[in-house]
Amino acid sequence: MSNLPTGAPDGAAFAASPLTRAVLEIDEYAAGFGWDQPARFFALVDTAQLRAQEPGLAAQLGLEEQQPAGGPGGVTYTPIEQDQLPAGQELDEFLATVAWPEAVGGCAVTLERLMLPPSAEAALPEGLGGSELADWVAKHPERQEVRMTVGVLRDGAQECAIRLREKDTATEVLTGPELVPGLAQALAATFAD
Repeated sequence: MSNLPTGAPDGAAFAASPLTRAVLEIDEYAAGFGWDQPARFFALVDTAQLRAQEPGLAAQLGLEEQQPAGGPGGVTYTPIEQDQLPAGQELDEFLATVAWPEAVGGCAVTLERLMLPPSAEAALPEGLGGSELADWVAKHPERQEVRMTVGVLRDGAQECAIRLREKDTATEVLTGPELVPGLAQALAATFAD
């Protein structure tokens, strides 16, 4: 298991919610590896609880006691990268096998995909699925390469960040809770009893 650097990216420091800050921190971390990377999966843990329950790990991560409080109730989330996703397994299949201990307050994933604008969906040939659909999207002239970072909390809160490859800067990252609803729902299901 590896962990994120302690310095928050420029936008993360001013983000409205602790979850938004965590998602932007993960986005910036993934951006440091460049493009054409595998998906990465993260546990989100309450930073104060991490300091109290795992002081050695907190010190190793550089989580100083005097760091400012995050959001409501002073909560901040520390993303902790999990083992690499199994090669050859679809993300939805993998997520169906995940269950979190109580200490984990949320989770996030960052992955790269090709996206099309809504106008391109009208031209989608009927009956395409799987690899045929992927090939059609890959050849479409309006395709965009994106990195999506999606995070959810146990309480149902969700946040997404999307970075376009052609606008690969932290100031151009789009955020919002409903940008990738299907993936957010799949992540939230990992907390279902």
